[in-house]
Amino acid sequence: MSEPKSPSPFLQFALQLAGAAAAEIMPRFQNVAVSTKKDGTPVTEADLEAERVMRELIQAKFPDHGIMGEEHPEQSSRGEYTWVLDPIDGTASFALGIPTFGTLVALLKNGHPILGVINLPGLKETVYAELGYGCWYLNKMGELTRQHVSSAKILAKAYVSTTGVYNTEIDPKGQLKPFKMGDLIRQAGRFRFVGDCLQHALVARGLLDAALDPAMHPWDNAAIIPCILEAGGTVSGGNGSTDHLVMATSLLTSATPELHAQILSVINA
Repeated sequence: MSEPKSPSPFLQFALQLAGAAAAEIMPRFQNVAVSTKKDGTPVTEADLEAERVMRELIQAKFPDHGIMGEEHPEQSSRGEYTWVLDPIDGTASFALGIPTFGTLVALLKNGHPILGVINLPGLKETVYAELGYGCWYLNKMGELTRQHVSSAKILAKAYVSTTGVYNTEIDPKGQLKPFKMGDLIRQAGRFRFVGDCLQHALVARGLLDAALDPAMHPWDNAAIIPCILEAGGTVSGGNGSTDHLVMATSLLTSATPELHAQILSVINA
């Protein structure tokens, strides 16, 4: 077992934020009303309160830092740091009583993610990373182990997942060039709908070989990126671009560059 070096104060604080969010989320799990936002996505009291608590902690400790979150207006940074928060990534699962949702916490330095926490309070697991620190998995027994992606290079032998079929040829939702999800399903060695941040955490842990999210936002992307990179994986938008990756409108994470290139070729054919 690899021993981690001491996490930075920023990473320690990010883990504290995720814990504070969990304290708001879990008492409401399987016991909360669901509303619909203007964009048609679900939201609950747990989403709103978890983000509120994280914002209050950030403002108290780092008043000059910016904050970007899914549920509340953006607070501009007066320096180089911005926190990016998704209190419940996978609210649809949370609302259904399925424990595969997660809380995402990331810190950007001059627009680039330098750390990310994927906390899965319903599963009592956490995957987190900081640039130069590695990617780590904390299980419900309190055991901490360093994580690495798999060595999969061939799509026909790879285990691939996605969140859903929106923005694909199955459900294009007005996209001019939707992703070819059907081809990906047929060509992958194994395929499963896992969903949301959990699937990317599983890529970082080497349990899945690749994961595709056809629709993403900054608060979805930011925490995932350092976890995948520090686990040795590959990340891009669904179109293959790595420019301004936090702002990507889709996200593909893969174990190896070879597998990544094959998936991009299939879904963009």
